[in-house]
Amino acid sequence: MNLSNAAVVNQSSWQAVCQAADLVADSGVVVWHGGEQVALFYLPGHEQVLYAIDNRDPRSGANIIGRGLVGSLQGELVVAAPLYKQHFSLQDGRCLEDPAQRLRVWPVRVVAGLVEIGLG
Repeated sequence: MNLSNAAVVNQSSWQAVCQAADLVADSGVVVWHGGEQVALFYLPGHEQVLYAIDNRDPRSGANIIGRGLVGSLQGELVVAAPLYKQHFSLQDGRCLEDPAQRLRVWPVRVVAGLVEIGLG
């Protein structure tokens, strides 16, 4: 099981945000990271099982992405924003319906039972 989405991030550039036991399978959990709300999605059974994406919906301005439904659309994993139902790629944060909308994504990993998000 690969609980890491850790691209190239310096070992000292990580911040622990919660315990792995706090994650909910096939759902979002929201954490505070660097002054922002970040939605963590834990998707067991997929090649990459952990994603960190901005919790703020760019269309409504509400912090609700962590409550969105996760699914697959056009061959990639997405989260559907709860209010307007636009779909955001969990991999890179782009909106499939509107290229002008994008969510920030962070590298994320689990080390010794702690979920860590890259600071970079």
